[in-house]
Amino acid sequence: MNSRFQVRDLVLIPLFTALLAVVSTFSIPLGPVPITLQTLVVMLTGSVLGPKRGFLSMIVYIALAAVGAPVLAGGKSGLAALLGPTGGYIFSWPIAAFIIGVIVYSFSKKSGLKLWHIIIAHLIGGTILIHLCGFTWFVVTTGAPLVKETFMSVLVIFLPGDVIKVVFGAIVVLALHKAIPNLIPKKATANKSA
Repeated sequence: MNSRFQVRDLVLIPLFTALLAVVSTFSIPLGPVPITLQTLVVMLTGSVLGPKRGFLSMIVYIALAAVGAPVLAGGKSGLAALLGPTGGYIFSWPIAAFIIGVIVYSFSKKSGLKLWHIIIAHLIGGTILIHLCGFTWFVVTTGAPLVKETFMSVLVIFLPGDVIKVVFGAIVVLALHKAIPNLIPKKATANKSA
């Protein structure tokens, strides 16, 4: 049973890393932070892979970017891009995937997974945490003042799209969990497979 999970990990972790790399190539430059589908993939990663595998998938993505693979938004790569104004968003992704995974798996084990459970996980980990880290990093690295314009261009402008990503991601995750009932193992989730 353990080897099955290891094979599963060897397939799923790089699969979600690759999915994030693919969606990163599509970005809409809008002010200092581009619009992408990256946060949607982070939400899906945590919800589908669980806390440990989701965290690891995001770490692999960051490592690829750090060594020069053009996996960041707009094909960027390297430490300079990671440590730039949008780095806070990127560095929050492993933690976000972990938190989302913990919440989704906890609900799944207790009462069965429902749409609103996933929405809560995506809002907390996929929106609030990512924006808190990203906005703080942006302000610190750029020296941008905490004024209305900064909030609008780096935070508020993304909220309508984030709500759509949260709900869409939750619908996709719920459908996946219904189609593949063993996606979240019912026993020993935290110890062996998450």
